Amino acid sequence: MEGISVEQATEMILQYTPVINETEEIELDKTGGRILAQDMVAEFDNPPFDKSPVDGYACKAEDLAGASPDTPVILKVMEEVDAGQYSEREIQRGQAVRIMTGAAIPNGCNCCIYQENTNYGEDIVEVYCGQEKWDNYCFAGEDFKKGTTLLKKDTRIGYVEAAVLAGMGAAKVPVYRQPKIVLLTTGDEVVEPGSPLPEGKIYNSNMTMLSARLRELGITPFYMEAVKDDPHIMAEKLKEVAEQADMIITTGGVSVGKKDIMHESLKLISAERIFWRVKMKPGMPTLFSVYHKEVSDNAATDGSDSGKDIPVISLSGNPFGVAVTVEMLIRPALEKMMRNPSVGLKQVAGIMADDFPKGVKGRRFIRAHLENGEFHLPNGLHSNGVLSSMAGCNCLIDTKTMEKPESKDLNVGDKVSAILL
Repeated sequence: MEGISVEQATEMILQYTPVINETEEIELDKTGGRILAQDMVAEFDNPPFDKSPVDGYACKAEDLAGASPDTPVILKVMEEVDAGQYSEREIQRGQAVRIMTGAAIPNGCNCCIYQENTNYGEDIVEVYCGQEKWDNYCFAGEDFKKGTTLLKKDTRIGYVEAAVLAGMGAAKVPVYRQPKIVLLTTGDEVVEPGSPLPEGKIYNSNMTMLSARLRELGITPFYMEAVKDDPHIMAEKLKEVAEQADMIITTGGVSVGKKDIMHESLKLISAERIFWRVKMKPGMPTLFSVYHKEVSDNAATDGSDSGKDIPVISLSGNPFGVAVTVEMLIRPALEKMMRNPSVGLKQVAGIMADDFPKGVKGRRFIRAHLENGEFHLPNGLHSNGVLSSMAGCNCLIDTKTMEKPESKDLNVGDKVSAILL
């Protein structure tokens, strides 16, 4: 299938994108951004005891009737209870305990007094105001009760969720495993950063861009390699990495030139072509295939997933084309794979702060910076092979949303929408 819309391409990719069901237990301090694999149920009340929310004194409210600066109530201080301590004493009428914020309130007390409303006495304390029963008093289980489901399965763990898990005493947390994303770049003309740059060569920026973007989305690339422009070498590499991959992303070799090897490489491994070419600029020559991994004899007996389909998304080698296609076609797939809505696309509306006189033919994605509802265009070229002008941009304007689609240009004041990066 050729010449399909972005929406059609996305739907087809999602059709073959697996949802990861395998789980693992990881340390709490490594759970940021991960997805819970089961409901988390409280095994105790929190706090597990009645506690003071103030620094002051715990006592009986009925002892404080009529207390004022002119007629203070005098109480005997029996002891001091600091946070982390617990008293077995039961407080009687006319008695109090010095208490600190977070400390367990002794039996017999039904309120706490701010120390500012006393004379800070150590053996005997003068109290200058009354209190109602249960004033300044935190009950056991005020945060959560035993048996309460605090976090549901498929919840993304952010800083608040991590703190809740810590409050539950969870040292290790069950999460879905990370997707195994393989990155393969092609091109005999590319060399790795840090190496000398021979004549006719360029540095491999696509690998770094893909790897960095995946990490921003919460994924550590499973495998990365630059492969020579040889269809047989690429075919062997595809078969090799498919043994463990959930998805393979390649760049380069998808057009119709002599060195555009991906078409032949995918044929050599009998991958099924789902579509080629999408109605979008940049990223038009995107090729999507599915490699149907054969079920081995071992897989038939051990229940492994050796027979699963591996989506192979092959992007153009143009850097800006790679950047756009990752956002528009790969992010939705990763959202599904990871069960993580935060990875999905976020659309925003605004108005043009600059003209885009280059002309708009078909659906185009334009790099921009959104600020205070206005889209500002960067200086520099907007061509597919230029990436430097994208530095500092935080969105991609989608010309499909142009207020006047018949117009060839975007002008200051035009209303458009964009995808946040």
